[in-house]
Amino acid sequence: MISKPSFGAVNVLLPGGEITTVDGGRSLLKISEELGGFYPSPIVAALVDNKLKELNLFIEHSAIVQFIDLTIPEGARIYRRSLTLLLIQAVHDLFPEAVVKVEHSLSKGLYCEVEKKLLLSEEDVARIEEQMWQLVKWNLPIKKRQVTLAEAEQVFKRQKYDDKVYLIKYWLKDYLNLYSIGNLENTLYGYHVPRTGLLQKFELKYYQPGLILRFPNEEDPFTIPPFMEQPKLFEVFRETKQWGAILGFDTVGAMNNLMEKGLGPEVVRIVEALHEKKIAQIADIISEQREEIRVILVAGPSSSGKTTFAQRLRTQLMVNGMNPYHLSIDDYFVDRDQTPLDESNNPDFEHIEAIDLPLFNKHLLSLIQGEEADIPTFNFATGKRKYHGKKIRLEENQPLIIEGIHGLNEELTHSIHRNRKFKIYISALTTLNIDRHTRIQTTDTRLLRRIVRDAQFRGTSALETIKRWPSVRRGEEKNIFQLQEEADIMFNSALVYEPAVIKAYAESLLKKIDQFEPAYVDAKRLLAFLSSFHPLAEHDVPSNSILREFTGESCFFLNKM
Repeated sequence: MISKPSFGAVNVLLPGGEITTVDGGRSLLKISEELGGFYPSPIVAALVDNKLKELNLFIEHSAIVQFIDLTIPEGARIYRRSLTLLLIQAVHDLFPEAVVKVEHSLSKGLYCEVEKKLLLSEEDVARIEEQMWQLVKWNLPIKKRQVTLAEAEQVFKRQKYDDKVYLIKYWLKDYLNLYSIGNLENTLYGYHVPRTGLLQKFELKYYQPGLILRFPNEEDPFTIPPFMEQPKLFEVFRETKQWGAILGFDTVGAMNNLMEKGLGPEVVRIVEALHEKKIAQIADIISEQREEIRVILVAGPSSSGKTTFAQRLRTQLMVNGMNPYHLSIDDYFVDRDQTPLDESNNPDFEHIEAIDLPLFNKHLLSLIQGEEADIPTFNFATGKRKYHGKKIRLEENQPLIIEGIHGLNEELTHSIHRNRKFKIYISALTTLNIDRHTRIQTTDTRLLRRIVRDAQFRGTSALETIKRWPSVRRGEEKNIFQLQEEADIMFNSALVYEPAVIKAYAESLLKKIDQFEPAYVDAKRLLAFLSSFHPLAEHDVPSNSILREFTGESCFFLNKM
């Protein structure tokens, strides 16, 4: 925890932990220009006494300042947000009547659509990118204007941003910050860089029917990652967009209108029915190949709802005359003193070699050949495997269902031929937007799920969960996301209504995080996000919903929670 200084002067905490004292009475931008050489990439914002501030802030009082560059997640968010504003302005400059919609993430970028009289072409995208670079070359200020909510409403109505108008009533403050590069004022619910000249790394890629705004990530802020085709991921996003059309909304404001009219329970029923229909379709695909498929692998990142999905899939397979057996990878962990170590010399429980692969594959092969296997149980208290006479033998109509982060990795089940396996990738791929320009990050949806689950069932505070999240994300990048296109099918576990339910749990947990904790910035961001949602009572959520895995009273976990 950072202690607030008790005396004058501006104390700057440098990346290596050293503190340097500088003169106040200047903007953070001026101070950042003086100290920029200490940082690995351009500075885009600052923490002042651990509160996020823009660089245009004039600072005189005693404070501890930590500058944020592009290697920090919050810095990367600010950079992406400013690039989005740049894109919107460039499109407006070339096609004044066009509507830009930021849809979802794709291949380390943002997939966007531009609605105009003629369909977007590759030549249009090249012109837009050229205009963006022109705005960068001019190094224009990104202007900020603080207005009353009534004035913001008038601005949005004039610009036909009805989706933003709907959200004003939920705004926590009595003012709103509007940003502009040219003559178009906007808000993307967060801070921006001070000038367009800081936006030195980006590119546009035509991706029919839209485009992808591509940019560096915090691991390497100077390089745009190689483009990787993700046709299966794109298709599941398109499918979920069709679900939005069925529901009749794709932004939070439009959903709030339905909630206020008392239609929340109907929204829940439709969303859950769409989930159930998709799970039933997956079960039908597997059933049609029952002679070949013996192992069903369910993989996905943390808090994607793998366990509930696996149980619901099992139910649908039973409807089709199959009787799957659930095999837990957790029972095949190596003894704790044999667990591989990560780069910090700590046990890496997400490493694939944390699993006893030879034993696991030996048992898999025995089971699908109709032989008996003596299944171990892992004792998490002692960190060792035990055998309790749990001997099983599968019948012909009994495929194995195995869930875990390594399910897409062939090394996990190397003893089984690929055509005998069916791989499912599941994640909470949020497609509901705050408004047409502001997407809901998939990682935030999963983080909120984990915060609520950890607090209720694992005795872990929101502070500890947020602290652990970067490590969890690194494991996902290494073990899951690179392999997601290996799946036979993808399932989107996001529920558009879930933030409206989960806010009642998460808000009180997030408010307990002290201002001087490093997790405070994330807590404030998540609280601002949740404030946009009209609350929805939990009693309308069915007991078999994926959301119940995190909020409780799931019919699949009644004896475990």
